[in-house]
Amino acid sequence: MASKTYNRFNFHRHTFCVFTEADLKLVENRKPDYQSKSGSSYFFTDEGVYRLSNHWGRAANCKWRLQTNNTSNSGRTKLGFALWSAFHSDNDTEKLYFIQFDAETQTVNYQHKNSTEFKETFILRTASETTKIIKEIRNLLSSDSWAKHFDMPIGTLRSNIIEKLTTGNEPLIEIKRKLRNSL
Repeated sequence: MASKTYNRFNFHRHTFCVFTEADLKLVENRKPDYQSKSGSSYFFTDEGVYRLSNHWGRAANCKWRLQTNNTSNSGRTKLGFALWSAFHSDNDTEKLYFIQFDAETQTVNYQHKNSTEFKETFILRTASETTKIIKEIRNLLSSDSWAKHFDMPIGTLRSNIIEKLTTGNEPLIEIKRKLRNSL
């Protein structure tokens, strides 16, 4: 099935997209092509769209994340750019998302199945299932108290559990139980 082609007229309807942070100077002398009720400004190009906003994540019926570069604008309002080809369909019923864990930065995020980063080892989930697993992973990363019954270095333990969560369908409690019994 061919993927939908997005443009300035339909990108804002039930889509997922990861915008890349851009320098505010790129739009400082431009009038927005569209201003949303929530105050976000949109600047259209043939290749994609710039979005100037102080809120990212859920935007109306879309899931738009900003990949920041941590070097430009330190304020709350950020400019992001996305190619039209970076937009993907979104809904609450299909298994469209997989979870990525970056061990180096200890961060977890979700991506769309049409992302170039998708690997066959990843499990696809619905949006709500994905949110639940991400919350569990973030709890594993932010606390050590859950690991007191394991005789294994916390880093190794976290990596093992997170890998099982992202590549399987077993519940967290069952993963922990099996790990504890194998020690």
